[in-house]
Amino acid sequence: MKAKKIKENIYWVGAIDWNVRNFHGYLTQRGTTYNAYLIIDEKITLIDTVKPGMEDEMLARISDIIDPSKIDYVVSNHVEMDHSGGLPKIMNIAKNATIITCPNGDKGLKKHYKEDWDFKVVKTGDSISIGKLSLEFILTPMVHWPDNMFSYLREEKILFSNDAFGQHLASTARFDDEYPEDIIMSEARKYYANIVLPYPNPVKKALEQAKNIDIEIIAPSHGIIWRKNVNKIVEEYHKWVSGKTEKKAIIVYDTMWKSTEIIARAIQSVFEDTGYNAPLFNLQVNHMSDIMTEVLTSEYVCVGSPTLNKNIMPSVAGFLTYFQGLAPKGRKGIAFGSYGWGDQSIPKITEFFKNSGIDIVDTYKVNYIPDNKDTDNIKEKLNEKLTQK
Repeated sequence: MKAKKIKENIYWVGAIDWNVRNFHGYLTQRGTTYNAYLIIDEKITLIDTVKPGMEDEMLARISDIIDPSKIDYVVSNHVEMDHSGGLPKIMNIAKNATIITCPNGDKGLKKHYKEDWDFKVVKTGDSISIGKLSLEFILTPMVHWPDNMFSYLREEKILFSNDAFGQHLASTARFDDEYPEDIIMSEARKYYANIVLPYPNPVKKALEQAKNIDIEIIAPSHGIIWRKNVNKIVEEYHKWVSGKTEKKAIIVYDTMWKSTEIIARAIQSVFEDTGYNAPLFNLQVNHMSDIMTEVLTSEYVCVGSPTLNKNIMPSVAGFLTYFQGLAPKGRKGIAFGSYGWGDQSIPKITEFFKNSGIDIVDTYKVNYIPDNKDTDNIKEKLNEKLTQK
């Protein structure tokens, strides 16, 4: 296992997880990386570690450069296990190392590992000299845990951004000019939509703080390192955090005997006829994390389910639970569905919408199988709402 040089005496020493396909409910079709970074100076410094079970890969890359026992500082930008999981093994080898973290990181790491390690607690504006180079710290709480922070290597203009600007993407390429840009941006958008989306105000604050530093490289904790498209990914974050939507309506549903699907297609046809991009997502074949990536820029979120045992389909309930947790703001909602002897699905969907802060525009329900009269009525009602805007 070889380290990858980023700049003189600065290396990527992380681990590549080629096979992971589920990350807390997030479908990671392209795997991921756990990025750790090694800085060789008077004080040898490791920025973050890797997921438990992948420590040997990280240690092999570190050993390609130096003896891991010589590490002086380990900067922990985030407590979550995919970043801090290698700490026990590192600290057992580098017995004299000091862990540098923020106040919430100090609390979290002690609760996670219950070890009496040497901790140095830093806050925004603090810096440490590691020799010719110095690290400065910016606390970024709730991007996306209370303990997140950025570390900035001022002399080399590298921002170690932890979860911000990351992507779940396994690759032998380490830099954004070595990999197809459209794929990196797509995975960055999905990462934002499924991990960072619930925290717009903390993200805005972090972006505002980052404006004050000169950045040539953004080195996140997952995925590709940004050196060509630094300005572009920062601009995308500004766009995403603004909550600005496009003329788009996503239509999400499950169906038992195609009746709810007939309603979904009727809704789709009206949106398309009025100039909307209206993708259709059957939850039997589309994953909720991919759908949330489309929610990021959607003005309308339309959700449909037949009634099943006085409730909604489990797939729809799962999607709406996931959706509610990610808390997209400023969207408009339409609930729809078919039913037989009980019409409980619509109230269940609208309850999720209300709890998610979604403005409910309308609901459409049909008893048993929709005929042309039913779909024409739905189309007429929806068209009237859209053309009255």
